[in-house]
Amino acid sequence: MKITPIFFATLVLIASNVHAQTEHDMSYRQMAEIMQMDDTKRFAKVMLDQLEWRSGDTGEGRAAWDAQGYYGGDNDKLWIKTEGKYTSARQAGVHDATAEILWDHVISNWWNAQGGVRQDFGVGESRTWAAVGIQGLAPQWFQTEATVYASDEGRTAARLKAQYDLLLTQRLALQPFAEANLYGRSDPAHQIGSGLSDMEVSVRLRYELRREFAPYVGVVWLRRFGGTADLVRSAGGEASDLELTAGLRVWF
Repeated sequence: MKITPIFFATLVLIASNVHAQTEHDMSYRQMAEIMQMDDTKRFAKVMLDQLEWRSGDTGEGRAAWDAQGYYGGDNDKLWIKTEGKYTSARQAGVHDATAEILWDHVISNWWNAQGGVRQDFGVGESRTWAAVGIQGLAPQWFQTEATVYASDEGRTAARLKAQYDLLLTQRLALQPFAEANLYGRSDPAHQIGSGLSDMEVSVRLRYELRREFAPYVGVVWLRRFGGTADLVRSAGGEASDLELTAGLRVWF
């Protein structure tokens, strides 16, 4: 950018005014307005990252969602997260659904610490957990979440998530995604075994009609392990499923 004499003079004038007013006990609000910078400003965002319909090898169609939103400033925010599935065939209803309320605090340039509560709901007995974790950008720009949970019943769990946005064009993006869930002990009421319970790996190709609105298609592979796989099979289900999916990604 070429700096013209007029532009340079304008910068000098702004700097001089800031300096002069600072000497006369300028308030933070006045400084923020002049510099157009305000570290105390609050802002909000809602992201419906996945709103989709899946159809897999088992012939059982289902809807799924993964959404989150926050409100706060640069260093501290209140986060709300929810994800789950709805099945209209065998054992119809909401499955594997969770809602979390978390306080988020910046601990480094790339990482935030989070703590709060998680509520499980849907088919089976509901569970309430305390939650502590981190969220941020791992090397190579992978968006990463790692959260551990503990309930008042002595149960423990952990959830790991990672995703990456590969921009193929200005509007076309490929998003690999992976999630793994681990549990300290079995929970037959929710068809969960101890240890590594399940893993979901997917790839979604989205087209951004606008940055805030993008339809997508993808492939999802779901695999259950150990005791979880045994419990699902005993209930007439499959331990592994490959699903095609189509949906929307929306944020505002």
